Amino acid sequence: MMNSIARLASPAALAAAILASPAAAQSPQQEETTATPLDMQAQPETASTAALPAAVNFNVQEDLDNILYLDLSTGERVAIRLMPEWAPNHVERIKSLARQGFYDGVIFHRVIEGFMAQTGDPSGTGRGGSELPDLAAEFNAMPHVRGTVSMARSESEDSANSQFFVVFYPRFALDRRYTNLGRVISNMPAVDAIERGEPPANPTRVLQASIAADRKPQALPQAAPTAQPLATTADMLSNSPSE
Repeated sequence: MMNSIARLASPAALAAAILASPAAAQSPQQEETTATPLDMQAQPETASTAALPAAVNFNVQEDLDNILYLDLSTGERVAIRLMPEWAPNHVERIKSLARQGFYDGVIFHRVIEGFMAQTGDPSGTGRGGSELPDLAAEFNAMPHVRGTVSMARSESEDSANSQFFVVFYPRFALDRRYTNLGRVISNMPAVDAIERGEPPANPTRVLQASIAADRKPQALPQAAPTAQPLATTADMLSNSPSE
């Protein structure tokens, strides 16, 4: 299984992509390594987007059972509002895996500047997932705006399992093609700072994923052990057992 987001020549080509092989991943795509000016800006409202309800609750003190915390190896905690109204089965999967400790220690294995950061694979390759069955797609009308959290999948629309990604900038070409399940509601700058690469040379790691209602303390990176000075000959003699 390979859950990631397919690379195409341009956003316009995304909807008409033809994969090179059945094993190739079909995922959000970035043109080259930088986004165009249009991609870097929030696009104006259209008739379709204006009609969508502003359903995301950004209050981190409310509905704690649907807030996912990601404690990162950078020492930051990110809060994500999970939206069961949009994708109930995908949200339940994320919550279940988080409570099992499945995401603890996984890296962000695919992070593309101006596009998205992807994680959720214990193998760190983009080809792994959990032992649970894949999920049927729950595509919805909610747009992929900055901070959107969406499920990665392989070629089949019904192949999402454990991997998810966060978009840095609006990517409306992904709408109704990837299951949009939530939004970052606190500390998006920490997401912006995730190490880039495919995979990164020094990847950012999820130290702990938890549900806010469970009130787990934030997991923090451990400080590197302090090097001890080398013992001198006098020290060794003074610490030697006496006869």
